[in-house]
Amino acid sequence: MQAAIDRIMQTYDLMANRSQAASDEARAKVTAYLTTLVEGGEKDVHRLTICGLTYLRQLDGSYDPVKAGYTGL
Repeated sequence: MQAAIDRIMQTYDLMANRSQAASDEARAKVTAYLTTLVEGGEKDVHRLTICGLTYLRQLDGSYDPVKAGYTGL
C-alpha cells in the first residue's frame, strides 16, 4: 500500500503547486481511503493508485464528471 501512496502523492503534487501542509493533509486522507480499500480486499497497486488519484481529485474539485462528458445515461 505504501508504494501506491507514494506514487499517488508524487503524481498529485505534479498536478498543481500545493503547500506542504496541503500535501500532508492529502496524504493523510488518501492513506485512510486506501486503508479502507485494502481492508475491503483490493490488493492491486495500480488499481489502488488510480482510485487514490481519483479520490483526491474529487476532494479538491478538479474532477467534474459532467465536464468530462459523463451524463449518467
